[in-house]
Amino acid sequence: MRLLEETLSTIVPADGDCRDRAREHILQLTMPEWALGRILDLAVELAGMTRDLRCPVRRKRIILMAGDHGIVRRGVCPQPSSVTTQMVRNFVQGGGGINVLSRVAGADVMVVDMGVDSDLSDLVAAGKVRDCKVARGTADFSVGPAMSREQAIASLEQGIRLARELAAETDVFGTGEMGIGNTSPSSAIVTVLSGETDPVPYVGRGAGLAVDRLAHKAAVIREGILHNRPNPADGLDVLAKVGGFEIGGIAGVILGAASCRKPVVVDGFISSAGALIAAAIAPAARDYMILAHGSAEPGHVRMTELLGRRPLLDLGLRLGEGTGAALALPLLDAAAAVMTQMATFESARVTTEGLK
Repeated sequence: MRLLEETLSTIVPADGDCRDRAREHILQLTMPEWALGRILDLAVELAGMTRDLRCPVRRKRIILMAGDHGIVRRGVCPQPSSVTTQMVRNFVQGGGGINVLSRVAGADVMVVDMGVDSDLSDLVAAGKVRDCKVARGTADFSVGPAMSREQAIASLEQGIRLARELAAETDVFGTGEMGIGNTSPSSAIVTVLSGETDPVPYVGRGAGLAVDRLAHKAAVIREGILHNRPNPADGLDVLAKVGGFEIGGIAGVILGAASCRKPVVVDGFISSAGALIAAAIAPAARDYMILAHGSAEPGHVRMTELLGRRPLLDLGLRLGEGTGAALALPLLDAAAAVMTQMATFESARVTTEGLK
């Protein structure tokens, strides 16, 4: 708890003066006013986050959190929990979607065991997986809390510890995850933080659930919310009652990055659940979040509303793993390049008449 409290005490809003200076610089660049639209908005955001008009984003790292979920036993997804382990082994061999797209983005990927229900000691010993395991999967939150409050704190602090450890060699973090069944806790989190108990509007097919099983999935999630009664004013309580270890780890990475004034590119639905937990615990952490894309999961629109952030991309993605974050990272490169490489009207001796 001490690490969490210490981290929260150091999270402050993005720097408004740097944002203003970034806007002033952009208005002097050789183009009509705000002609590069949201790329320029992104540059302003990055300047405020990093306190640097050069918007450093070259060193990129995606942290992929993995964990299993007891609620899978209730038939809320078509795959067994064993697929989580199989996919983790696929990632370390370089065969996952995140591996392919992170190479395109020039980002490193760190795979972290937050709560996989299997023995990954061989991968840990080989340095291919980081061991931050809180427990071998959460409990079934439809009949009781997913985890204890102490475990929720542990999951957050594992993520914080990673972000703070890596901050000196990382300019921008990306979040990713792997966990069969993790759309169910994510749907529960957005439902609770919306002040509701009916998850139906926020429940989707996840990794291919048959349409005729959606009502069952929503009913199970609703059982969990009604049974546990998580307090929407207490992000830790929400995480403990209906969350997941990898979701807590993602929230921790966001909190840790925010404390170090580092941008975090948040992937889709599950990563946004982690972002909601982080924002519930430390509202100023929102200032360091960049939403990568609009997920195909129906609950994601509500998540973006609660976070007050607009996704950069809308590509119909629903893979997770951090793939949306990887696709969005080159946009940060573009924003930084505009800020550091584009000529001003004065330096290029271009008249401003008629351009405003």
